[in-house]
Amino acid sequence: MAAPRMSATAKTGLTTEPTASDPHRYQTGFGNRFASEAIPNVLPIGCNVPQRIKYDLYSEQLNGAAVITPRHAIQHVWMYRVRPSVAHGKVSPSDTNPLIESCFSKVNRNVEFVASQQAWDPFPLPEPHGTNSGDQGTNFVQGIRTIGGQGDPTLQEGIAIHIYSADASMDRSAFCNNDGDFLVLPQKGRLEIQTELGWLMAHPGELVVIQAGIRFRVLLPDGPSRGYIQEIFGGHYDLPELGPVGSNGMALPRDFLSPVASFDIDESRWSITCKLAGSLHSYEQNHTPFDVVAWHGNLVPFKYDIERFVNMVNANKDQADPTIYCVLTAKSKTPGVSLTDFLVFTKKWITAADTFRPPYYHRNMSTEVMGLI
Repeated sequence: MAAPRMSATAKTGLTTEPTASDPHRYQTGFGNRFASEAIPNVLPIGCNVPQRIKYDLYSEQLNGAAVITPRHAIQHVWMYRVRPSVAHGKVSPSDTNPLIESCFSKVNRNVEFVASQQAWDPFPLPEPHGTNSGDQGTNFVQGIRTIGGQGDPTLQEGIAIHIYSADASMDRSAFCNNDGDFLVLPQKGRLEIQTELGWLMAHPGELVVIQAGIRFRVLLPDGPSRGYIQEIFGGHYDLPELGPVGSNGMALPRDFLSPVASFDIDESRWSITCKLAGSLHSYEQNHTPFDVVAWHGNLVPFKYDIERFVNMVNANKDQADPTIYCVLTAKSKTPGVSLTDFLVFTKKWITAADTFRPPYYHRNMSTEVMGLI
């Protein structure tokens, strides 16, 4: 049996206000150690695993970094939930989507190394289905298509670029990516994303980051949706250093939004799909995975509206390197070198004199992947 979801509704100065296009509240800030309760006074005081938690909830910790890690690099979250995550059936290989790739090596025959530039038309949205066809449509996980990448999740370093195209919400099903963090950027249609830590609404032009190991599902409030996914293996997204820019400019930490605790009471049949080393596996359980009543930590999904980006440009001559448009970066295993930089090019004035206005052609050691919104 299912019951309506329960979420934190107390009005405080620490969360944003709902809007007509986004009914959810958010906590603000990047990299914060948040604490959120859907029912007051659930979080333990002074410890994480008391002998008995209020309402007989189960405590769980999700680590996003090695246990022995410098304090500044620790990423984890403590969750207090109705049913433990290990209460599920047998895990079996899944054929939900055979078109996802994660190993970008010469030994993978599905991968081709291309020396020339590549371009794609927009990926088509799924075809409409007749009411009598029996086809339930294509959901977010089924609609992912890989277009490129580098590295391998088993090496704990690399990146994959995907496109998603979907026309069906995920009904009593969830996805968990154990290979790396997902950065999702809708191009058409909003995504309403339910995570274990709460809800996020992503409009076209907003990015959402969901860290490895966090279960989530995607609903389509506007119907068919299409967009981009960047997946990183072995690390997490961070804000770039500002250097001589100083304290203000580029992506402001206060413009990043994270969910508040929200949970469902649902004892119906759920299907969970997991990705590990590029392969999909699935299992079933007799309760919703979205039953976390309270949580605290810094391994928390977040979203960011790229229209809020503070542009930096050269004022008198020449163009600056595109890295000044960096919103998020991820470190590689080489000190001082990033695995990936996520850049945005929003509207801005270009006032420089005696210079070439369109972007100049350049060759470098990085591979650039661009998408239009």
